[in-house]
Amino acid sequence: MPELPEAEVVRRGMARWAAGATAGELAVLDPRSVRRSPGGAGALRERLAGAELAEPARRGKFLWLPLAGGEDAVVVHLGMSGQVRVDDPGAPDQRHLRLRLPVRSADGSAHELRFVDQRIFGGWWLDPVVQDPASGDAVPASAAHIALDPLHPLFDADEVHRRLVRRRSTLKRALLDQTLVSGIGNIYADEALWAARLHPERPTERMTRPQTRAVLAAVQDVMRRALAVGGTSFDALYVNVDGRSGYFARSLEAYGRTGQACRRCAAEGREGVIVREPFMNRASHLCPRCQPRPRRSTRTVTG
Repeated sequence: MPELPEAEVVRRGMARWAAGATAGELAVLDPRSVRRSPGGAGALRERLAGAELAEPARRGKFLWLPLAGGEDAVVVHLGMSGQVRVDDPGAPDQRHLRLRLPVRSADGSAHELRFVDQRIFGGWWLDPVVQDPASGDAVPASAAHIALDPLHPLFDADEVHRRLVRRRSTLKRALLDQTLVSGIGNIYADEALWAARLHPERPTERMTRPQTRAVLAAVQDVMRRALAVGGTSFDALYVNVDGRSGYFARSLEAYGRTGQACRRCAAEGREGVIVREPFMNRASHLCPRCQPRPRRSTRTVTG
């Protein structure tokens, strides 16, 4: 699933053509892509026709198109393989094209926002907008439970630490919990843990404040660097709105580098190798030499 950098790249690409544009009639080529929208395809089509679109917004991995007036929005959920493409009217349809929304920009130019989704885990749906009491942001109701992401202006690492140490979990599992901190997926969790020299299985209750700050700073750094090069693309499933891939895969230090030398260890004159360990039906990528597995605590936890 695209993570925060990929979702933000798509949001920025959509903004150029969608912000201030007027929507036309939505063409639903596959009703499964609107199955979560109240009233189905007909209600979504009716609400969009002639609607003015506001600046696309994002929190974590969630994207949405606010509609003028601020009462509702169209959530654009990318799922595992969803893409938003911007094309000229009449351009050939992409394979796995599910939705097509004509838009006319303020300058009169016409384009189409297209939703392409091979696996159909994503989709669009109409959602009422609510105010997040913690940040004051207007967010779709289905995203109201999502925590602030590491690039949000109000993101508070110390507050994340206070919540983190109250859990009885492990560090990577907590980082992937979108109610604690949003936008982090498997790729950027592995990269941040490598950068902070922390093992994915470190117990959350044993995290110190400096360690939490270090791993969250690493998340922010790796995400900003990924954004600068269009995100991470391993195949054609994730692309920008113009069909271009991101290039951050070339800069990954841990994820996807199983069996290769740890670059940090090599620079320090040591022989570390990136390994792949099972994790929640997926995998973690790490260097056992510079990310040692934590020792088991002999402390008895009560209460």
